[in-house]
Amino acid sequence: MAGHIYEFYGYGATDGSRKAKEAAASAVCPFLGTTCEKTLSDGIVSGVCAIRPVKSGPVICCPIRLYADNYRVLNEIARRAFGSDHDLVRGPQARARAVRESRPLVAVFGQRWGGELRLPRKTGHGNYFVDWILALVSETGELQQFVAVEVQTMDTTGNYRSGRTALMDGRREMVHTSVGINWENVSKRIVPQLVYKGQVLQREQLCQRGLFFVCPEPVLKHILERLGGTLPRFPERKASITFLAYDYAPDTRHCDGEILPLTVVDTLPTSVEKLKESFNNVTLEHSNVYQAAIEAALGAR
Repeated sequence: MAGHIYEFYGYGATDGSRKAKEAAASAVCPFLGTTCEKTLSDGIVSGVCAIRPVKSGPVICCPIRLYADNYRVLNEIARRAFGSDHDLVRGPQARARAVRESRPLVAVFGQRWGGELRLPRKTGHGNYFVDWILALVSETGELQQFVAVEVQTMDTTGNYRSGRTALMDGRREMVHTSVGINWENVSKRIVPQLVYKGQVLQREQLCQRGLFFVCPEPVLKHILERLGGTLPRFPERKASITFLAYDYAPDTRHCDGEILPLTVVDTLPTSVEKLKESFNNVTLEHSNVYQAAIEAALGAR
């Protein structure tokens, strides 16, 4: 597998504008306004937001990229879940501020907002974290309901170091590298964790809209492929998992000095039980596939 860097510090990889060059020179993520958090194995700041495999369209590989427009994704989910526009406030400050201002607010718990909240595991060691909790707090400070949000991109395989070096040196040369997408994480990590977290959340009295899963559109497509091609759609409810797939707005292309907008391209609300059922009902290969592979590897008699 091979590919090249598609977005670098928020801008198109070959963007030669002053804004793009300054972002790279200062190693600043334009979506957070602070140093890019993605690093290579030796600690060098990566700056890579998205890659483009040779045989597909671009794939966002940094979850921070999905927080563009001042965490617009969280505002959109809060609106879907709670039915109105409410200000989003750092979690520990929300109750006192709602009472002081006599209006409902949405308390946000997550990295850089109010700390992530753990989901305890009944057995084993460690905890599962939920990326975000959005909690509706009334004007009297009462916790009324909440939803959980997971944000997931995909890890890369291979190496894009040579491509990054070329972009730091003049910004105009596009170098193909061995970088690819680790799609195996769909089966090994993403879906099993969604099932577990969804089952925990469906037992929560105030979690009326379940779990929202935010990802790039190619990630949702691979999840559906792993689950047999589709999932049944249900209204958002207590035992729901709602997939929100974001991607670059259609018919747009990078212009120097501008960041491409993202938009919701697919919404798929389903149930925890249907997700679990689909994950367990794996479509197996034909019988004796290992025998055939061994025979082929042994060569002719």
